[in-house]
Amino acid sequence: MDDARRDAATSRTPRPGKDEVRARVLRAAAAVFAERGLAAASLDQVAAAAGFTKGAVYSNFTSKDELFLALMADQGARRVDAVEAALARTTDLPGALAAVGAELSAQETTWQLLFLEFWQRAVRDPAVRTAFVASRRELRGRISGVVERFLAEHPVRTGWDAASLTVVLVALTHGLAVESLPDPDAVPGDLLARVLADLVDPEPT
Repeated sequence: MDDARRDAATSRTPRPGKDEVRARVLRAAAAVFAERGLAAASLDQVAAAAGFTKGAVYSNFTSKDELFLALMADQGARRVDAVEAALARTTDLPGALAAVGAELSAQETTWQLLFLEFWQRAVRDPAVRTAFVASRRELRGRISGVVERFLAEHPVRTGWDAASLTVVLVALTHGLAVESLPDPDAVPGDLLARVLADLVDPEPT
């Protein structure tokens, strides 16, 4: 193919749409953040990994913080889908909550470390904290809605409301994950299930 024909073919190649650009940037960011850590990674590196200019990144995300929050939202959406699937497989509340906890904690070590890195920034920086808190509240609200529907369909007396159960679930899974990061043997595989079974043991009628 001569240069003229090659140029003509190239000019006919459709540019990726905004949704595709966003998806590619998110995938690249996940890889770059995992490799370099959140603090060391740059938007230039993300853009190069995605095959775009930095302008394409900025057209979708105004900052590295916003990009990471979008990644966190994407992770959260997958966690909610996993929670729904786990609850659909059982009618037993302790077993259901244990399955939910297992799904929530089934995250790669690299993602746990990135989350903790961003959490530390959010605790120290009020501007970052505002967006982080909003993101966490949205995730807890979505999980709480799923748990509330389960409780409505399978009524049991637990003394717990869906929102409180969700906070406990999220806190337990994160806490156990932190303990297991440096010492995986410190957290037995059935520990979460045993704690939750005791926590929501139905009250005597």
